Amino acid sequence: MDGSCEDPPTSALLLDSCHFSHVLFNDVEKFYVPGGDVTCHYTLTQNITARGKDWVGIFRVGWKTTREYYTFMWAPLPAAGHGDTAVQQKIQFKAYYLPKDDEYYQFCYVDQDGMVRGASVPFQFRAEAEDDILVVTTQGEVEEIELQNKNLRQENEELKASCANLQQQNLELQEELKKTQELQKSLESLRSNTEKLELELNSLKVENKHLKEQGDCTGAELQQLKEQIQSVTSEKERLESRLRTALDHMDQLQSQVLNYEKEVENLSHVDQEKTEQLETLKEENQQLRLSTAQQQHDLMKELEEQKHLFQVLQAEKDEADEESQKLRAENSALLRHLSQATELSPLSALPRAPAAAPAPGAGDLLFGNPYSAAGGNLGAGAEASLRVCPLCGELFPGAVESSEYEAHVRSHLLDCPMCTESFENKQVYEDHLLCHRLE
Repeated sequence: MDGSCEDPPTSALLLDSCHFSHVLFNDVEKFYVPGGDVTCHYTLTQNITARGKDWVGIFRVGWKTTREYYTFMWAPLPAAGHGDTAVQQKIQFKAYYLPKDDEYYQFCYVDQDGMVRGASVPFQFRAEAEDDILVVTTQGEVEEIELQNKNLRQENEELKASCANLQQQNLELQEELKKTQELQKSLESLRSNTEKLELELNSLKVENKHLKEQGDCTGAELQQLKEQIQSVTSEKERLESRLRTALDHMDQLQSQVLNYEKEVENLSHVDQEKTEQLETLKEENQQLRLSTAQQQHDLMKELEEQKHLFQVLQAEKDEADEESQKLRAENSALLRHLSQATELSPLSALPRAPAAAPAPGAGDLLFGNPYSAAGGNLGAGAEASLRVCPLCGELFPGAVESSEYEAHVRSHLLDCPMCTESFENKQVYEDHLLCHRLE
């Protein structure tokens, strides 16, 4: 041994669980002379990563578990930068610890988990023959040794074939396990998408029902919602079909996985992680539902506020329309009154400057006499008549055409571009336009 009192890590697993091709032993002699040190040469392939508790042991041929080692040495760690390339290593066994019999032995590389990762061809500890005559004198022994060598080679070939089969089975199992994990991830994703689509479908159904009850949704909006519901329903059916297919395939895989339960025991913690992830997703889903409900409540509240604002603006619009009707009636009456007064009151000359109208007295007009001006006298020969703008007080001679006078009065009015109404007050006009925009 190497002088350490610490026992190497071993395992009670049989040969079926070992990988003999990860470490290759080189230049192994058929026999070693007793009483001398033995140097073991081996190669670390890319399939193994050396660790601190790896060791190389000498085992008697026919061993079943790594606990049956005769002696061992701790395997040195390779130099830094090992990476993905093969590394040549060697260990020297001191003569004191080597077997003293002439049985067949072999080198084995064991990792710190107690698993064999490589084994050498068998060899013996015996003296080298000095005379060929001594070898051929006992023909029976030679034949027996040759038979033993033949049996050992056959056994070695069987072990290599068994290792190759085990490697192939391990690769197939890993590939199958990888596919199973991918299908599980796909299944979880499909389930999550299905739940989200169901929530969206229920939300759209509730929203559709609410819009139908309100009666404010137009035919185009209802058709759009129906198309969205139909699209979501089709997507849900498609996902359900994929989910059923995935579940059927999952059932088939589960029946296959039952045959590999022994190998998958070390992966049981993966299921626990998936369960925790599922719980996390459920909590996130619950939070999403609460957030959606809060957003829907806020939207309903905002809709009620918009409706209230619309009602207030509609009431203001109605009041403005009523006021506009009254003003139109007053303007029409005023225009008729002024027209009649203009036809009956000729003036001798135009006034030089308009003056402020005096306060109306008994029998006077509300806006004063539109045909009189400060300092103005009726001329003896002036027969011309005047017209006064009821909105700005500007005077027009009787010779001015009615169309020009009406165009001047009309220029003071603000016409609505969306209907036939006209307004004198700018604020009333702007409120009227706002009502049109809200409709």
